[in-house]
This record gives sequence, C-alpha cells and structure tokens, in this order.
Amino acid sequence: VQLQASGGGLEQAGGSLRLSCVASERTSSRFVMAWFRQAPGKEREFVSSFRFSGGYTNYAEPVKGRFTISRGNAKNTVYLQMNSLRPEDTAVYYCAASSTVIQSSLASASAYGYWGQGTQVTVSS
Repeated sequence: VQLQASGGGLEQAGGSLRLSCVASERTSSRFVMAWFRQAPGKEREFVSSFRFSGGYTNYAEPVKGRFTISRGNAKNTVYLQMNSLRPEDTAVYYCAASSTVIQSSLASASAYGYWGQGTQVTVSS
C-alpha cells in the first residue's frame, strides 16, 4: 500500500488547513490510518488515528477539540481537518497505515508499516 499525503501549507495562527491521505488501494475494514507529525529537532509524534472498522477515532491531547480525522467516501482516504492552528502545530505531517495495529499501540509509530512522504504545515504567529 502506498500513501500520498497532501494539503499542507502556510497558515496564520487561528486558521485552518485540511490534510488528505490517499492509499493506493482500497483498504479493508481492519485497516487503521493515522497522522503523525515531526517538528525540527523533535521526535515523530502521534496526532490522530481512524479505524475503518467501526469508525473509531483517537487524538493526541494537544490537538483534541481542534483537529478532526474522518474518512472519505472511498475506503482509501482519510482527512485531517485542522482548526484553530497554533505555531506549535508547525511540523511535517505524515500519514501512516496498518492492518495489524492494536488499540494500545495506536500512538506508536513503530506499529505502522505503511507511510506517506509527509506534507509541511507551517503556522505563523
């Protein structure tokens, strides 16, 4: 499975951006697609995940209430709607996917076997 992330850009604090992640093939219901981000000099961190089976979502604390993950009509796309952006949201955002990740490992980058190329999000103050 190949993942293609897009939608990043430069936005002012308080603004919004929507990221898209498209998988090269239709994912089965057991798939989880997720977003991670990595700021300069920092480790990659979990942002949000979407489990196609049941539509369950998870969010990291810093983005709860501001970001929303959702799926597209086709079962190979997820979106990350980012509202009320802050300068600390500045990072390269990566989409990831896994057919085997368990609930307790959703926030662990090592649990995902498929990764997109990343898209830069820059939030100015």
